[in-house]
Amino acid sequence: MVLLISYTNIFSQKVGLVLSGGGASGVSHIGVLKALEENNIPIDYITGTSMGALVGGLYAAGYSPQEIEEVFLSDQFKQWAEGHLDEKYIFYLREKDENPSMITFKFDLDTLLETSLPTNLISPIAIDYGLMRYFAPSTAASNNNFDSLFIPFRCVASDIISRKPYIFKEGKLATAVRSSLAYPFYLTPISCEGKLLFDGGLYNNFPADVMVDDFTPDYIIGSNVSSNFELPDEDNIISQLKTIIVDDTEYSIPSEVASILIEPKASEFSLFDFEKNEDLIKIGYEATIKQIETIKKDIKKRVDVYDLVEKRKNYRNSLPKMVFDDLEVTGMKAAQNMYVRKSLRFKGDTVSAEKLKSEYIKVSSDDKIKKIYPEAEFNKQTKRFTLKLEAKKAKDLFVSFGGVFSSRPINEAYIGLQYNLLGKTAVSILANTYFGKLHNSVSGGFRLDFPFRIPFYWKTTFTIDGWDYFKSSTTFFEDTKPSFLVINDEYFRSELAFPVAYKGKVILDGTAGEMVNNYYQTKAFLSTDTTDKTMFRNFSAGLHFERNSLDMKQYASKGSYLSFGGRFIKGEEYTRSGSTSFIKEEFDTLVDWFRAKITFDKYFSLTKRIRFGVFGEGVYSNQPFFNNYTASILAAPAFEPLSESKTLFQENFRAHNYLAFGIKNIYQLSKNIQLRLEGYLFQPHQNILQDDEKKAYYGEIWDEGHFIYASSLVYTTPLGPIAFNANYYDKFEDPWSFMFHFGYIIFNKKSLE
Repeated sequence: MVLLISYTNIFSQKVGLVLSGGGASGVSHIGVLKALEENNIPIDYITGTSMGALVGGLYAAGYSPQEIEEVFLSDQFKQWAEGHLDEKYIFYLREKDENPSMITFKFDLDTLLETSLPTNLISPIAIDYGLMRYFAPSTAASNNNFDSLFIPFRCVASDIISRKPYIFKEGKLATAVRSSLAYPFYLTPISCEGKLLFDGGLYNNFPADVMVDDFTPDYIIGSNVSSNFELPDEDNIISQLKTIIVDDTEYSIPSEVASILIEPKASEFSLFDFEKNEDLIKIGYEATIKQIETIKKDIKKRVDVYDLVEKRKNYRNSLPKMVFDDLEVTGMKAAQNMYVRKSLRFKGDTVSAEKLKSEYIKVSSDDKIKKIYPEAEFNKQTKRFTLKLEAKKAKDLFVSFGGVFSSRPINEAYIGLQYNLLGKTAVSILANTYFGKLHNSVSGGFRLDFPFRIPFYWKTTFTIDGWDYFKSSTTFFEDTKPSFLVINDEYFRSELAFPVAYKGKVILDGTAGEMVNNYYQTKAFLSTDTTDKTMFRNFSAGLHFERNSLDMKQYASKGSYLSFGGRFIKGEEYTRSGSTSFIKEEFDTLVDWFRAKITFDKYFSLTKRIRFGVFGEGVYSNQPFFNNYTASILAAPAFEPLSESKTLFQENFRAHNYLAFGIKNIYQLSKNIQLRLEGYLFQPHQNILQDDEKKAYYGEIWDEGHFIYASSLVYTTPLGPIAFNANYYDKFEDPWSFMFHFGYIIFNKKSLE
């Protein structure tokens, strides 16, 4: 009888596992799970907070330690942790034209004095959808009851209104875990049942008490990677904020329950540093192995690994497949909800979670939508899921500031405005201005986004653009007197664009405007001399394809860019001669031409630290000469492969027809620092030359090419790049250029681009 009682006690012994919060350090809990399973230690209940809730939730949902490890070592988890989206699914059609903005403030017009300061450092879009995918099947099978998961589970979040822990025992497992992960200012909080929920670690970072109260196990294994914060420092605002919002936690297990506490030494890892997950898992594993004999001595019960694998397999096979057959959008006005629904292009047919992911990311990255939180609701009759999206509209007014500060006199400030009106169609009122020594511009217009089955946008703008290469040619360190050259460009542009997959679009556009160029044709001019002036009233129509997956709008090192298309241009050239011109009579004529252009830019990873890029560009046109050489060269297509190239007037790198090639070597010295070495060959079909009377004529076919050699040391900051450039331009008057700059060298499009 005694033996029977002992036998029964051994095999009825219930073991609970408590996993603390601790940010990245909590990844070591995976190693704890691996070591326990390898040694046949049973786990009957799990409670977790923050990262412990994520690891514990995955285990409770039927994922093995090896599968959980694969998740945390994947590129997908890196996207979660950094708030990045899968680049292949970001909808290029919805992205705005590139501009030099560095920071954007968002306002509601009825509360203009209340700016929308960011409440989170990373975007929750990727992790929200990922958690739904991982947890929805087990939530459905358990009928929203956490006691009916593969392992009974409790998750701790924090209700900041009542300043108390909030214990999830039921509901959507994805919502519970996501709430527990919502660390203040890092990840947005979750609204649930009228409560605003944050990271569980604020009020209970080690839920051993929840384990005892809800499950009353016979033995508790605790895994703790956290501790209470040190006293706040008067010079450290972060430590002060932590003290204000975080309560101290008792990192111990109640004495009335037999227990052991595993404490992986992971304190040296910063809170959000998920770059060393493999090391953290190893630390957790080794810390558990050191105490495994004590655990085996205390816990007599064993789990056969083959039985556990079979049990887990049967459980996973019993879960419903993640297939959606319906969609619901709530949270905004009916017309706005309809915009989201139509943008998803959900046809009512069944669709897998993987295929729907691309549509979800596309809509979530729309700048007119502040957030979309996804939930999967299981229908027991159809055995399918309904995707429920709770959407929130972005603020009405976006105000952006940016520009560039440089050691060359190309300094420029940028202000951009965007006012959004969201209904069944999205309307954006757009305006921007650039002002600096080299370049001044103002532009205004509108854009309409239509979420039809084949979505498209219509955009119309009016732009006034001015370039002064005289003022911008002197540097901080020298005072040279170049030829006078001022370009003014005023034009209307209207365009329609349609998507090609996710990263491409086809653009049909038309322009109408006038270019006015003031220039001297000689460097030997006096202040009393008058300039030549060439005016070109024109209209043009273009059709081109564009595909862009580059990771940065300047100094890209991943992805690719491809653009090709053609433009027909027709206009009237009027030239009035100045006092230094050889030709004194006025000139007025009609001209037209066709131009085709292709540009290709692609990057490859050779090693973890070294990347290689290739660049190609070609232009074909039947463009005629203008009245004189300078007017002709100004109207010719320019090869501008570098950011700095756009700030220089380089006659040698302009031609009516040309081919150009480039190679780029990029050395990633650290996460945010790269060294770039680049070389380009520009080969005109025929160079544009000038005769003794300053008329333009063609040189020999494929006669002489020109080179550009460039090097850059770039540090990427959240606001923009800080770079030092050393560039060499072949056969340029001053071939060497050295430049420091902070910010983006990006301008409004020119009329004939």
